Amino acid sequence: MNSIRIRLFAILIATTGAVWLLAAAWIYASTQAEVERVLDARLMEAARMVSSLITDHQIDPAAAANAATANAPPPPFEEARGSYSRQLSCQIWSLQGSLVSRSESAPATSLASHTDGFEETEIDGERWRVYAVVNPTLGVRVLVGDSLEIRDRLIGDVIKGLLVPGVVILPILAGLIWLSVGRGLAPLTRVAEGLAGRSAAELHPVDAGSVPREVRPVIRALNSLFGRVAEARDRERSFTAYAAHELKTPLAGLKTQAQIALRTDDPAIQREALSRISTSVDRTSRMVRQLIDLAAVDASQGIANDEEVDIAVLIAEVAAELEMQLAANEVYVAIELTDQAPPPNIIRGDRILVRLAIRNLLENAIQHSPKGGEVRCRVLARNDVVCVDILDQGPGIPQADEKRVTERFFRGSKAQGHGSGLGLSIVRMALDRLGGTLTFERGGRWFVARAAFPL
Repeated sequence: MNSIRIRLFAILIATTGAVWLLAAAWIYASTQAEVERVLDARLMEAARMVSSLITDHQIDPAAAANAATANAPPPPFEEARGSYSRQLSCQIWSLQGSLVSRSESAPATSLASHTDGFEETEIDGERWRVYAVVNPTLGVRVLVGDSLEIRDRLIGDVIKGLLVPGVVILPILAGLIWLSVGRGLAPLTRVAEGLAGRSAAELHPVDAGSVPREVRPVIRALNSLFGRVAEARDRERSFTAYAAHELKTPLAGLKTQAQIALRTDDPAIQREALSRISTSVDRTSRMVRQLIDLAAVDASQGIANDEEVDIAVLIAEVAAELEMQLAANEVYVAIELTDQAPPPNIIRGDRILVRLAIRNLLENAIQHSPKGGEVRCRVLARNDVVCVDILDQGPGIPQADEKRVTERFFRGSKAQGHGSGLGLSIVRMALDRLGGTLTFERGGRWFVARAAFPL
């Protein structure tokens, strides 16, 4: 059942029917108890009245037996055709066991064999409720009873009078419930129609002021989704624009230097042009690789692998890959491991993401280190994380730029035209996927970029 309207309709109909049936059962039980109490009181009153009349010799026994039924109070409910007439039957028996008198509706057989109080008996297949009272003065026993079948029919007619209108009203009630549920779900329909009429570019929030309170969480979730999609679209637009601009600059430089090399016969000028072409190619190649890395980090969301990663081995591999860049910048890389037992080399996470984070941190440190400088890679455990500290002797990141330095294509005031502004953005995204953090510290002549990986 995928329709909310049908589901609510079924629940309300089932609930209403269950309440109605429970009410009918409760009324049946209470009516049965009350009817039995009233009719038992009437039996007792009629039997004692007959015994009193006989004792006072106001009427003879035969007349008293008929008076018990003629003078009894009318029943609380009686059909028009008179099916509840002559409900009471009276018999007067001598204590020796002979029938003295009986009413017209009473059978010839004794209604009961007991001498006092109430008793239920069965005569010729018919069940009777009988009250007996003994008159010791005259030596007779008065029996007054009524048919239990009449009592049951009386209660059944009361319940029927309750259920029959319910059956007639039920279709009307079902129609009203169906219309009410449809009206209650109308805000959802309006929201759905509004969303269906939007184009792909319309990502403005849905107005939650006019919808019911129960629907507002859905609207807030939709607005949050729209916001994230709008941010992703803006980020992709910025990414495309910045990437196009950053690729255009080195390509223009490549063309210029190539034209210079072609138009001159001076070997020195040609070597200078070729050197700049090589530098521009390296820069373009690095930025293209970082763009690919950025796409890889974006694609890793929700599908990251969980595996053991040896940090020391990974740093050594990355340093070997950057050997040409190290040689060009005349920078030396040193890997430092602590004496902790066991060594904090092994973490669990996605090896690709860990590699991207460490490579971009190390590459960033090499790029900003002075000629003949040193870059240190230090691995140590702190609380529940493994910290990889990359220390360089470069100018570092100004504190004013630290909040924005991990934004895509942002280059700080000390970048001096180096880099594309993607390296630290890749590091932050990779660490976010791994549940880690990126922080910066300054200590003496060293600038520290710390990547913390959870154990």
